[in-house]
Amino acid sequence: MTYSLRKKTLALFFTRDVSLQRWDEVGNLSREIAIYNKLSPYMKRIYFFTYGTRDDLKYQDQLAENIVIVPKVLPLPNLLYMLVLPILSNRECRDADIYKTNQMKGAIAPLIAKTFFDKPLVVRCGYEWLNSSIRAGSVWWKLLIIKTIEKLVYRNANHIILTAKNIKEFVLKRFDVPEKQITIVSNYINTELFSPKQSNKHHKTIYFVGRLSAEKNLFNLISALSGLDFTLVVFGCGALDSDLRLHAKFEDVRVEFRGNISNDLLPQELNNAEIFILPSLFEGNPKALLEAMACGLPVIATDVVGNQELIKHKENGYLCETSVESIREAIVAVTSDPSLMSTMGTGARKMILERFSIEHVMKSEMNIYSLL
Repeated sequence: MTYSLRKKTLALFFTRDVSLQRWDEVGNLSREIAIYNKLSPYMKRIYFFTYGTRDDLKYQDQLAENIVIVPKVLPLPNLLYMLVLPILSNRECRDADIYKTNQMKGAIAPLIAKTFFDKPLVVRCGYEWLNSSIRAGSVWWKLLIIKTIEKLVYRNANHIILTAKNIKEFVLKRFDVPEKQITIVSNYINTELFSPKQSNKHHKTIYFVGRLSAEKNLFNLISALSGLDFTLVVFGCGALDSDLRLHAKFEDVRVEFRGNISNDLLPQELNNAEIFILPSLFEGNPKALLEAMACGLPVIATDVVGNQELIKHKENGYLCETSVESIREAIVAVTSDPSLMSTMGTGARKMILERFSIEHVMKSEMNIYSLL
């Protein structure tokens, strides 16, 4: 298997509007490139087709020698550039043996390249675009456009990588895709970086990491902490930042809004927390939760799609409902039981090592590439 891959070149098409610089700005660069640096010794070459300018080339020293950055070569709107990318990067597209999407939003470019150059297409969805848009309440005409694009892409894919069972069930229900064409490959965690570390735990401190958006249910989390002697530390940015600050002030809850943080710095911060919480209304395969579990933290998560696939109640985490009352009860129950916290933290770390290590995920992807 590894011998055949050494003759193959992989072309990764970034999500529309995403660049290496953007990954760096939001703190995700090291996390996103890790698997490709690990994969690089087993392949002839890997291309990164990004939507960044030539400024993206400054990140070459963080990549393996056989990873080639192909930045945006014309100052076109990204939607238009996506359509002409296979023509503008004709040489690299011809050289590649396998096309892969990082997310569905960037799938049109490799689909066009597949049509021109007849190379196999692997469609990866870290989250399912239509599913997420429905849950977010997008207007009907946007949903129609997204469904049309996904239908076209899924039907032309040689293989589909989805990150969770609930996402696979949605795709099988909504689209005419053979089940054998889908493989669940979960988000990976760098288990050496995200690991339990010696630190001074901040007593009565709860951490949250993620977008400040409606589906994360942060208003209910803040309300649940009203009257409790806890500090909530929030890492992340989003449209609800100002509203959440006002809500915290209204509820008289101590909340530290710290903005984005580099993935390299996040493990030490997580290890300072007493517990981690993800109060979302829905999830896919939440990286923030997985990273907290890798650090051996006791975690609380809502009993919703996505979280349900990861948490075994009181074994590797604690499940609660999305309401203010249930979140409050979970926080009190967990923090008042040191034995339960220890059991859940140990169970969480064990599960991550068994199912979500970068080595485990890379092996799954290599098995797919070797058959194309």
